[in-house]
Amino acid sequence: MATNELEAQSFHWLVDMLESVEVGLVVLDLDFRVQAWNGFMENHSGITASKIRNRVIFELFPDIPEAWLTRKVDAVALLNTRAFTSWEQRPYLFRFRNTRPITGTEDYMYQNLTISPLSGSTGQVEKVCLMVYDVTDIATGKRALERANEQLAKLSMTDRLTGLLNRGTWENLVDAEFERFRRYGQATSLAMFDIDFFKKVNDNHGHLAGDEVIKHTAATAKSNLRQSDSIGRYGGEEFGIILPETDAEGARIICERIRESIEQSIVQTSVAPIQYTVSVGISQLTGSPENHMTWMQRADEALYAAKKGGRNRVVVFE
Repeated sequence: MATNELEAQSFHWLVDMLESVEVGLVVLDLDFRVQAWNGFMENHSGITASKIRNRVIFELFPDIPEAWLTRKVDAVALLNTRAFTSWEQRPYLFRFRNTRPITGTEDYMYQNLTISPLSGSTGQVEKVCLMVYDVTDIATGKRALERANEQLAKLSMTDRLTGLLNRGTWENLVDAEFERFRRYGQATSLAMFDIDFFKKVNDNHGHLAGDEVIKHTAATAKSNLRQSDSIGRYGGEEFGIILPETDAEGARIICERIRESIEQSIVQTSVAPIQYTVSVGISQLTGSPENHMTWMQRADEALYAAKKGGRNRVVVFE
């Protein structure tokens, strides 16, 4: 077989491979005119090589970030070295629909991109090759794992029944607020409250109805708080609220609103409608508590006074 025939055959194999490979191959001149466009790009864009050849890439794909790609290509041409970007930095360069059945939940194809310099006979970079890799499966798996980890982190910080902060997380915030007060000295208050005669609710209606009452308490209290306030389930039927930049009177007004909302509402459980009340104790932070636990203890003492005074009331520690 003649040498020319071998070379022609090798060239044919090479072209056939470039057309069938599962990687997007795009050759651009330094004016961003398309010089080569393989089968992968045709299949995912719906544009044939003959239609796009010598067209400026940005005209046909206005979603491509022109300034960003121009900087990348200029650097590759100037330094005569490759550049790489991953889907985590930029999810995709070409806005191709995701067609993979395994990862059908994603709307678009996630892509890694390599930009390689192509030199002419003089050794000067005359063109660049964009290699587009479909990494949707990898990206989908990693995103799903990240979402799962976020959910696990959230679950480790929240109470499963109410969705409020759990005791450990909430106590850490109390400690942080105590330290913030020591540094800046701004007014801040703490409220502890619980459900009156909750044991009777469980005894008369069962624990499932009791859970409904606890969830109702959490939701009602949270709906009456500001975004800056932090509420947690301290344990059983007891809850705690951190009220930053709030003095005792301001805290009393907020807690009275919560108390009244609960008193005036009825929980429609599967067993029976339940009406109930809560008692609240408040402690404004001053310079005297040695630590956050002492601050919490004062709020708890005010709660005990509310119980002793007849329940369904708000008491401020003095």
